[in-house]
Amino acid sequence: MRRFNTALLAALTLSTALSTAPAQAHDRTPPLGLANCTATACHFDVPPGTYDVTVRLGGATAASTAITGETRRSLLPETPTVAGRTVTRSFTVNVRTPEGEPTGPDGTPGLDLALGGTAPALADIRVKPAHHARQIILIGDSTVCDQPGDPYSGWGQQLPQFLRKGVSVANYADSGESTVTYLENPLLWATVEPLIHPGDLVLVQLAHNDKTTDEATYRANLETLIAGIRDRGGRPVLVTPIVRRWFNADGTLNNDIALLVNGLGVDLPGVIRSVAATEGVTLIDLTAQTKALVESLGVEGSKALYLYNEKKDNTHTSAHGATVYAGLVRDALVARHLLPEDRVRVG
Repeated sequence: MRRFNTALLAALTLSTALSTAPAQAHDRTPPLGLANCTATACHFDVPPGTYDVTVRLGGATAASTAITGETRRSLLPETPTVAGRTVTRSFTVNVRTPEGEPTGPDGTPGLDLALGGTAPALADIRVKPAHHARQIILIGDSTVCDQPGDPYSGWGQQLPQFLRKGVSVANYADSGESTVTYLENPLLWATVEPLIHPGDLVLVQLAHNDKTTDEATYRANLETLIAGIRDRGGRPVLVTPIVRRWFNADGTLNNDIALLVNGLGVDLPGVIRSVAATEGVTLIDLTAQTKALVESLGVEGSKALYLYNEKKDNTHTSAHGATVYAGLVRDALVARHLLPEDRVRVG
């Protein structure tokens, strides 16, 4: 947002006055709203938890607004509004410490939102504690996590924009982790497991860093995670890893590097599929889906999904690629009836 126009500044002043008066009259805390915002960002001094955010977007001129929050999470996709009209949108956000990767810095206390888009316009905002929100917990590596710096982005970082109010994403994916290190590090599984509530979906995508994990250990680690999730009343979902963009001469990805067959010859996605079948766990075969997509785009077209142009990186995704892959996860959750259609955004 470049700057507030006169009408919006007046609305901000009025909002502040109205929120202060009831607090004095009824001795209660003023509602968290527009008074907590500047022209480009909002900060709400709230403790860790889950919060419903309702925004009214638009103003006197045509606008287009997107909202990100905390560690670069995409919370609301770019939303256009016509001149003189406003639209209301809502989403649910997880506030935690650390606010990004579990082994990263704490970040800033409270809830921080950033206003973006080609012509952002925020007319009003309200933040309230969420009641009975459904939680999606993510366990994964750098291809999933809330990446702290541009141009990197994990698909878990982009997933919240596809969800409506009532569903939050708690992304506990962490860069560089394998099934071995995720279970061993007290900041990871030992921290995440107690946070799982009955009914929570827990998506597990760990494979990229299991480069030297033997098949028996890999299988046992996945089974340990599944058992722990179930013991807490959660619903485990195994996700095969996104492919590496590593083409054969014939334009296919049928090689060990692309399909994550590790240094010991272990077909990691194949083991995940086997464990899912044996344990009766829902499977999202992101390996198969991303393979088909990357091959369909070809050598040149697929570069934009990854950081090839920026970093010559064929493993980590751009914000665009992470958004596309998050959309595949969203579609899979709906197709498997893990999320009702009225809790997701389409497009």
